[in-house]
Amino acid sequence: MKGVIVTCFARLVRDRYGEDKWEEALEGAGMDRHAIFFATSQLDDAAFIKIVTSVCKVLKLTLPQMAEAFGEYWMNEYAPRIYGVYLQEASSAKEFLLNMDKIHETVTSTIPNSQPPRFDYEWTGSRTLVMQYNSHRGLIDFFIGLTKGVGEYFQEELVVNKLSDTEVEIIFSKE
Repeated sequence: MKGVIVTCFARLVRDRYGEDKWEEALEGAGMDRHAIFFATSQLDDAAFIKIVTSVCKVLKLTLPQMAEAFGEYWMNEYAPRIYGVYLQEASSAKEFLLNMDKIHETVTSTIPNSQPPRFDYEWTGSRTLVMQYNSHRGLIDFFIGLTKGVGEYFQEELVVNKLSDTEVEIIFSKE
């Protein structure tokens, strides 16, 4: 897992719920409560899943609730500071989502052993896009949260439906 994801997740929990909740969650995940993560480092996928599971337990949130909070935070607070150029290149949620595969490829091209999610696209109607989420991590709920966050960022109403563990349907409010 890319360190930037972990550092954003940590910042979200600290900012919204407090340092004490983050430390409690780290301890619950079997880690040092003062562990430091760097955006440029990598974290074992299983360790990240343990942290997420522990945060959900500590905050009494479901995984989809936590993933939605992460997506909103990533897209509206964290990513604009780091990946603003990619956000500025898109004029709409649709344009941004249709470029996500290319963005992931570009951003991770220089990171050794990087395995970002990849996406395939299928239009099933003039405003309905099905995105295939291809990742061994199985974090489809985070992709759903991020997609909702994209809608917020571009101030567009998106209807986002989980079709399966690998497919998400997105209905855009405008063509």
